[in-house]
Amino acid sequence: MRGILTKRLAAAVSAGIVTAAMFVATSSTPSFAATPFQGHGSIGEAYAIGATPGEHLTLINGSGSTVGSGVVDKLGGIIVRNLRAGRGLRFEETGAKHRKTASFAVLSTSSTPPASLYSGQHLHAGLNYVKMRDGISIAATVRLPPGKTLADGPFPTVIEYSGYGTAAPHSLLDSLLGKAPSSDALLPDSATIVGSVIAPLLGFVTVSMQMRGTGCSGGAFDLFGLPSDYDGYDMIQTVGAQPWALNHKVGMVGISYSGISQFEVAGTDPPDLAAIAPLSSTDDLFSTGYPGGIYNSGFAASWIAQRKIDAEAAPKGGQPWATAEIATGDTTCLANQVLHPGAQQLESLVGPGLSRVPSLFDQRSPAVWATHVKVPVFLVGGLEDEQTGPQWPVLITALNHDKNVYTTMLNGTHIDSLGPDTLSRWLEFLDIYVAGRVPTQNPFLNLLAPEVYAQATGGAKSMAPPPVRFTSDTSLSAAKSDFAAQDPRVRVLFDNGGGDLGPGALQPTFEADYSQWPARGTVTRYYLGSGGTLATAKGSAAHVSFRPDPSVRPAIDLPSGNAWAALPPYNWTTVPAANGVAFETPAFASPTTIVGPASLDLWLRSSAPTTDLQVTVTEVRPGTTQEEYVTSGFLRSSNRTLSASSTALDPVPTYLKSNRHNLPAGKDTLVRIPIDPIAHSFRAGTRLRIVISAPGGDRPAWAFATSGTHGSVTDTLSLGAATASSLVVNIARGVDPTAAMPACGALRGEPCRSYSKMANQN
Repeated sequence: MRGILTKRLAAAVSAGIVTAAMFVATSSTPSFAATPFQGHGSIGEAYAIGATPGEHLTLINGSGSTVGSGVVDKLGGIIVRNLRAGRGLRFEETGAKHRKTASFAVLSTSSTPPASLYSGQHLHAGLNYVKMRDGISIAATVRLPPGKTLADGPFPTVIEYSGYGTAAPHSLLDSLLGKAPSSDALLPDSATIVGSVIAPLLGFVTVSMQMRGTGCSGGAFDLFGLPSDYDGYDMIQTVGAQPWALNHKVGMVGISYSGISQFEVAGTDPPDLAAIAPLSSTDDLFSTGYPGGIYNSGFAASWIAQRKIDAEAAPKGGQPWATAEIATGDTTCLANQVLHPGAQQLESLVGPGLSRVPSLFDQRSPAVWATHVKVPVFLVGGLEDEQTGPQWPVLITALNHDKNVYTTMLNGTHIDSLGPDTLSRWLEFLDIYVAGRVPTQNPFLNLLAPEVYAQATGGAKSMAPPPVRFTSDTSLSAAKSDFAAQDPRVRVLFDNGGGDLGPGALQPTFEADYSQWPARGTVTRYYLGSGGTLATAKGSAAHVSFRPDPSVRPAIDLPSGNAWAALPPYNWTTVPAANGVAFETPAFASPTTIVGPASLDLWLRSSAPTTDLQVTVTEVRPGTTQEEYVTSGFLRSSNRTLSASSTALDPVPTYLKSNRHNLPAGKDTLVRIPIDPIAHSFRAGTRLRIVISAPGGDRPAWAFATSGTHGSVTDTLSLGAATASSLVVNIARGVDPTAAMPACGALRGEPCRSYSKMANQN
């Protein structure tokens, strides 16, 4: 990411970037020092260190009862999970030594530490180790604006928090400027660019926080487990207590992993948290790991596999930056590896064959935590996100109690939440709600953005970030009032990629604003009819059958290439005529804009007890030669039991094992397939089409562990009369799309393919 950025920023940052202090290398063969046998309590957990590897330990509570046990790992540590809060617990060895630890308490979520834990810790520029309430130390690197020292503060301050290589102490910006090799193992992960590069360049101090059990942080990894959530609370309070933190308030920033973590942390309600700005989040681990209750054997499986590697103990495994840091003589990083082998078995959260277990998933769910968030929220996501997925707008509903929520959604991929049309507003939001100041235009905004986008997308063009607004307001209260007045709760950017900069450019062409989600509109039901019609009136009674077969198409539609490119090399194939059915509306007489979730309400019978289904929404272009992808929905039919929160537009399966039910043989049964949110304008002359088939083939990275029936199952849909299958969408009012229709495939995240009729269409 050099070129323009290198040439134009080099002079501006000639004063240098404050980088992390490094330890002097003292040993090329690090070894773990002997640690006293100690027991400690965390939130719902207990851990011991300094025990004898291979020794069997028991955990005794204050009443003398055994409440847990286990075998000590090779580094002398052990973790016992799922414990009730209480005092007087201790670990005991059962072998010849029969040692026991001093007593300790297992903590609850209400076990707030004394303020001295936070005020007594002093963070410096570079790599720090910050003590949490349970004694675990967390790695956190303090990154400063170019040329600044902490003595120049106080600074507006943000935290970026994830389990990627977040706290790796070298400067990613130095690498981008050619001042450090890109192969440096001590560089932070490029996914941390929001906190490690963008925020400091725009005048914010970033505290890059490493999730417990990864990198140089202590403890054991548990994907968004309660100890990790409350580590965020403790870090915010510690950073807020620093003299260089402006107004003793802290914001949170980040994309993807470090976007998801913001909901968990904000939900713990730390007093010094000012606001959060999550980009490309998900609503729930289950919805990404099991779309429609079907295991995501593509992105979700590979992501979890990488998290397991990250959680291994360095220097023989784990993240490269921890190994490199230990090689410099960092004995704290080395000592912090002792509990890494006790990482949560992630297959119990995202692995084949699971149902949604509330006790596991609720405490890790951004949507559940969002119901507790009280601070202002700036939320952005793409509706074709190939990684975390497009179902994230559930978060808007979960935040209904919070009046200061500003959401932007647009068609596009995982990177598009950081696009130029949102970046300026992101800075305005942070200036107002974190820095507590009237927004100011920052010269780095226009210098940095084009090169960031060009590098991430492989050269896709991008519009310039719009000018920062409200710079002439005379007070913070005026700026805050103006921001709230001009920024809706839900802002929808349409036709991203369809502007005059060329196909696939980061450039929306029009927008619409809404005060709620789903957007106000007309809930419209289109009935599936004979001949493949979709009409607002029911047809006569009929049935149509097909043989769903996941093997007849590629599992994903982007086998290679960059999903963020202007025109990725999609291989979006058609469904063979025998393996699916399609239905489409007549050509729209005028522009018709759909905004909101949708539902396919099928009256279904199957030759199998359970069938896996996918519905794909497309736009058929005039002349019936091409169709463009809009979105999809998925469901394993056994998961058709819905929660009480379901609506006509938004069926919400419970995904509970106790609610799994086979289809009754030979009987039409209502099965409602949730369709991911749509924000799309169908121009006059186009048609809305749905294709129903086996899951797979329509996403760049999501693959599905389907039942593998390979065409041996026959699914039959009821059309017309009392059991009329239908599509339910929300047609929004007051949307004024541009007159020009973007070329098929120009819109970001929306591939184009040749139109082909299905067997049921005549």
